[in-house]
Amino acid sequence: MFERYTEKAMRVIFFARYEVSELGAKSIEPEHLLLGLFHEDKALIARFLSAQVSTELICQQVEASLTKGEKIPTSVEIPLSRMSKRVLEYAQEESENLKHREVGTEHLLLGLLRQQSNSCGSKASVAERILRENGLELAEVRQRIKGKAGKN
Repeated sequence: MFERYTEKAMRVIFFARYEVSELGAKSIEPEHLLLGLFHEDKALIARFLSAQVSTELICQQVEASLTKGEKIPTSVEIPLSRMSKRVLEYAQEESENLKHREVGTEHLLLGLLRQQSNSCGSKASVAERILRENGLELAEVRQRIKGKAGKN
């Protein structure tokens, strides 16, 4: 699954796993992936925020949404939740749709933003809701990433 992931994207997943072990969660949720994204590529998200919103504020909102349990050793295998698997699938689709060879942190951000409520009963993740409430919209972020790729 991760063959096409950049080093930075792989580190996002590593940091998400670290967050889970620190918080004592049972699985890697989209919120942990978002925290991993902040660890690895805070500047990516900052590019899409208005001047009134800071990455630190979003981190605080995400951390406040998570329940804390007993710390888990990092040697324990921690699975991806169903929602996180979907985020990673969306990230891969975004990479393919943008005709990028690799899945990078920008695609993970798009994957998180795609995790919206829909008529089929799929619920939005807390990570997606927090990003949206802080001004990040899927179509706009996608368009800006697409435009940046076209200039390279």
